[in-house]
Amino acid sequence: MVRSPGEEHAPVAATARLTGGALVAGASIVAALGGLLFGYDTGVVAAALPYISDAFRLGETMKQVVTASLLAGAVVGVIVGGRVADRFGRKRTLFGVTVLYALATLGSAISPGSGGLIASRVFLGVAIGISSLVVPTYIAELAPPRNRGRLVSLHQFMVTVGILLAYLVGYGLSESASWRWMIGVGVLPAVLMSVGLLALPESPRWLLSHGREAEARDVLTRTRRAGEVESEVAEIREAVRAEGRITVRELLGPRYRRWISVGVVAAGASQVVGVNAIIYYVPTILEDEGFGKTAAIGVSVAIGVVNVLFTVPALLWIDRAGRRPWILGGTALIVLALVAIGIVFLFPIQGATVAWLIVVLMIYESAFACSLGIAIWLVNSEIFPNNVRGQAASFGIVTHWAMNLVVSLTVLTLITALGASVVFWIYALLGALCLGYLYRWLPETKNRSLEEIEAALTPDRTHER
Repeated sequence: MVRSPGEEHAPVAATARLTGGALVAGASIVAALGGLLFGYDTGVVAAALPYISDAFRLGETMKQVVTASLLAGAVVGVIVGGRVADRFGRKRTLFGVTVLYALATLGSAISPGSGGLIASRVFLGVAIGISSLVVPTYIAELAPPRNRGRLVSLHQFMVTVGILLAYLVGYGLSESASWRWMIGVGVLPAVLMSVGLLALPESPRWLLSHGREAEARDVLTRTRRAGEVESEVAEIREAVRAEGRITVRELLGPRYRRWISVGVVAAGASQVVGVNAIIYYVPTILEDEGFGKTAAIGVSVAIGVVNVLFTVPALLWIDRAGRRPWILGGTALIVLALVAIGIVFLFPIQGATVAWLIVVLMIYESAFACSLGIAIWLVNSEIFPNNVRGQAASFGIVTHWAMNLVVSLTVLTLITALGASVVFWIYALLGALCLGYLYRWLPETKNRSLEEIEAALTPDRTHER
């Protein structure tokens, strides 16, 4: 991520033929491929794990370690990603991520044993962790307020597409048990993203905050309506001047504490409701209940389809309906679905019970896709001031990956010790607690510029939601 000679004041000409909505949409789609990388590796471990387990003779604990190794790396990636993105820029950080992702994916695919696989997945997690922080931030900073929610939500849409793609690849290769090919296919979207990034502009907010005003104006001229450029430059400049350099202690102080807590709870809620217990382990759990490997992966494919389909309504309408109705309503439905899943697991999973289990899993996934699935990325990309966005958002994203790590390391053990019903009811209780907090404090941010959101969320105006 070293700046090439002459880059400091180089015009952003690679995208000069694209302007307005076409440029913003194109840049958002390319950046959101980072979500596809994230989703693919989330889903592929579910499809490949039964075969990896057979190949390396993994016990229950080692299955969880293989899954969780990526998540441990992701926590590290998010911790360092904010400062890297603030120092080197969003675009160059994402390019470095694609290189690391491709190398780590190849390492995972050719690993001769569980040790090499775990090590490769840790580095893969670092890349995904950085990407999960930087992609939503980049899109939020490039997009105009009128469609920022929709474009940031592209990241989650691509996550669901990546999960579905992984399930489909796993299903297609299930008869041959080619788990190495299942993993190796992930290199292809990484290459595609790296090529696409070469044509993208840098974030105008990052450029302006680093004294590169001419380049920032060039990007804003091509991504904003006539008359919007000067007002946005003034807003960003004032925000940068007011904020200065913020320490971690100041971030956790009275001015930002409430909004960091909102980002953390939104992120934590997306994991403590157990979504990745389902995404990672449904094939394993169903196989333990008597399903064949191919049939179990087939159920995962169906869940992946629902995940993609129900992300689309939020993608289309969240800028019209607002953030609160989607996030709060969906979270309430998630809690109810978790209670129902727990009830279904009270009975033997056979006959009609199988159908009921699939139905409640579909309801759960559809509710998650259009609420908490997008909440983590949207909330943590919108509610923080420009000059601390990379650092502040990392608190929420670290929480996401840390809770993901806890769930993936404990779900199989907890199901063995307590039973699936109790485990899913615990997730329901945690989800209900998060719902209460978000109902009280989650702000409504639709149709506001990032600078307007910052002004509205100062301590003496916390009643404005």
